[in-house]
Amino acid sequence: MQIIKCEIIHDSVTNDYGTQTPCVYAICSKCQHETMSYGDSENSVLRCLALMNEECPECENNFYVEE
Repeated sequence: MQIIKCEIIHDSVTNDYGTQTPCVYAICSKCQHETMSYGDSENSVLRCLALMNEECPECENNFYVEE
C-alpha cells in the first residue's frame, strides 16, 4: 500500500433542475483518475478520496490523501 496525493478541485455542476450544485473533484497524482462528490465540505473531499481507492483503474489498494 502506498500513500498517493490527490489534487482537490472545488467546482459546481448543473443538476437535473437546472441549478448549480457545489461539488468536489479529486484527481490522482499517479494515474490522473478522477472522482466527484456533491457538496463542498470536508466530508465530500473524504468521500472522493475513498472512492479513489474503490475505483482505481489499476486495481491498486492505496491510501489517498489531499495534496
